[in-house]
Amino acid sequence: MNNKHNNNDKDMKENKKEYYTCPMHPEIKADKPGKCPKCGGMDLILRKEGGHPGDKSAHMLHEVETGHNHAHVEEDYYTCPMHPEIMQDKRGKCPKCGGMELVKKSGLDSGHVEHDHAGMMASPEAAADFLRRFFIVTALLIPLAFFSEPAVKFLGTPDFALRPFVEFGIATVIFYFGFVFFQHARHEIMMRQYGMMTLVSLGVGAGYLFSAASTFIPAIQAEFYLEISSLIWVLLFGHYLEAKSSTAAGDALQEVAKLLPKEAHLKIGGTVKDVEILSLKVGDVVIVKPGEKIPADGKIIKGSGNFNEAHLTGESKPVEKGVGAEVPAGAISIDGSVEVELLRVGESSTIGQIQSLIASAKQTKPSVQKLADRASKWLTFSALAVSFTALIVWSVIVGQPFIFAATLAITVLVIACPHALGLAIPTVSTIATRLAVKNGVFIKDMSKIEIIKNVDYVVFDKTGTLTRGEFGITGIKTFTGSAADLLKIAGAIESHSSHVIGMAIVDYLKKKGIKISEAVNVKNLSGRGMEAKVSGKNYFVGNKRLMEEKDVWTKEAENALLELSNESKTPVFVGGKNGIIGVIALSDEIKEESRQAVQELHKLGVKVAMLTGDTKAAAAPIARELGIDMVFAEVLPEDKYKHIRKLQNEGNIVLMAGDGVNDAPALTQANAGVAIGAGTDVAVEAGDVVLTQSNPQHLVRLIVLSKIVYRKMLENLFWAVGYNVLAIPAAAGLFIPLGFKLTPAAGALLMSLSSVIVVINAMTLRKAKLEVQ
Repeated sequence: MNNKHNNNDKDMKENKKEYYTCPMHPEIKADKPGKCPKCGGMDLILRKEGGHPGDKSAHMLHEVETGHNHAHVEEDYYTCPMHPEIMQDKRGKCPKCGGMELVKKSGLDSGHVEHDHAGMMASPEAAADFLRRFFIVTALLIPLAFFSEPAVKFLGTPDFALRPFVEFGIATVIFYFGFVFFQHARHEIMMRQYGMMTLVSLGVGAGYLFSAASTFIPAIQAEFYLEISSLIWVLLFGHYLEAKSSTAAGDALQEVAKLLPKEAHLKIGGTVKDVEILSLKVGDVVIVKPGEKIPADGKIIKGSGNFNEAHLTGESKPVEKGVGAEVPAGAISIDGSVEVELLRVGESSTIGQIQSLIASAKQTKPSVQKLADRASKWLTFSALAVSFTALIVWSVIVGQPFIFAATLAITVLVIACPHALGLAIPTVSTIATRLAVKNGVFIKDMSKIEIIKNVDYVVFDKTGTLTRGEFGITGIKTFTGSAADLLKIAGAIESHSSHVIGMAIVDYLKKKGIKISEAVNVKNLSGRGMEAKVSGKNYFVGNKRLMEEKDVWTKEAENALLELSNESKTPVFVGGKNGIIGVIALSDEIKEESRQAVQELHKLGVKVAMLTGDTKAAAAPIARELGIDMVFAEVLPEDKYKHIRKLQNEGNIVLMAGDGVNDAPALTQANAGVAIGAGTDVAVEAGDVVLTQSNPQHLVRLIVLSKIVYRKMLENLFWAVGYNVLAIPAAAGLFIPLGFKLTPAAGALLMSLSSVIVVINAMTLRKAKLEVQ
């Protein structure tokens, strides 16, 4: 395998002066500017050779993606299941994700990039090219129609000896502009993926050759010039509409690529230099000014400000951050100038990992797509068989003129073109991916859509998923006085504490807008609590031991302690010289979104279970408050998958939602795994779906999305198949005894319209509301 690429490697080394590459995918190297062929969204930038030596994987990917080398790789190689562009001649870990073992694959299976008609259509360049060709052919059709045989017969156009040759010349130029269909067909034939372009080429080519033969051999009398040229005209316009619609559908990779700036202000010593983000490395310090985007994941080391992180959280509300806080790539500094030390760059950054997720998702297909792919191939062979049968039946058996039978045969080839089948599922998948991204959902495996829509049980990990995973005030009980006075006293004293409990109390007061009083003579009582003077009076805050020392412990306080302990809540008592004022209960807070998520899942007919390492007594109140159907308590992380398997053994389809780290075995065991709340640490291996925000409601949106997407897929598949079931017999002349006959041009129009209808139906997804009705 190394020998096969030695010459190419040599060429690469000889051209180590300048090249164009993608900021997000430095392995891409091109000799001219344009869009990145991998992500499709980033502009390629000029770079001098030297910073990134191209290893074999990058070089081979460069060949595949840019099309500079289409040599077929015949030897076996090792590749990554998550990153199929990686090709190496020995075993090992994937150099891209670092975690996956490379697997052996035959080069005979992947010498070329798989022909993807929908993908080739989904670009502005494709749409512009088809429109240009359409306008040129439109201009040429006018003189061709004037010199055509129908014009001579019905419009009285002068006939002359060279008229057929004039037609031949104009039609040949038109045929040249329709040659793009043959280029696509060549790819299909080379990869033995016979499909839509194969049929189009056969129909157009056969019609043109019949007409050309009749020009030079008048006895044939088979002039199709106007019909075939009209067919090319209609096909070009249909492909323009298809490409335009596919482009409008959008690509989630392009959306993500827009999140990053093109340059960064790199701080070097005492100077600042503007550099391309491609040149940034871990440890660099960059300056981000108001209104600018963070170029890579980092930590603020100077300054503060409010940041818009809507691209990750879906929330437009700014987040205030200061020194020590981490900021993700793409976050916008609204009002502050900060210095950021970079922690993760390129593909390791948030945006890079998101792009990897989406790129991986594009490699997967729902089972409906696989069905459509098989149907397209069978349709191609069926159309060829029907076309040949129509030719023989009408010319030999029925006794119609050969030209009549040939016209029907060509019409069958044209109208049977499986454009609609080819577009039915990919267009829905593309728009679904973009819609999911906008809602903070990254579907790594599109085949899971069909599973998620039928889920019976959603199993949540408790800590960090249903709860916040941090201390918060969950209850206040007063023995004397008011809750407001209790909080003011506790806040005044705990504002001098660095303990997690003290900080939780102070944060609660800040959120509630309660003014914190001044405390003096503050003393820290190790292992018991604190005491201080507030508003001229002595108070103390702490545990049972401190209350006993102060001789204020009562039976009422003992009952409160027992009750809170059973609920796994941490009690903080507040007292003064007259006794205990009250108790503040702290625990891992339930997310407000969790309540609504459970309610909405029940509306969808989905049951909810909770996995936790807490005791049954501690888990029960949370389950009761949320309305959870089943609780698995006192579960060790390594045993979580067993409970998933138990539900599956009972006949349930199970979706597991966890943090994607210690829940990995359970995520793998589940029918579909969702890594929820991954934030800036997007774990590619964690699950089939990744949610960037710790919001259980996004999981509800995922289920709603899966139901809508699957319905759209079935609608498109039904239309595409139904169209061909009716159109092919009509094209073969089955309805001629009833007075109905299809011409090649009319067949081309119907075929193009069917494709556009499928795309338009898919585009209605863009306005879908992912809400439980």
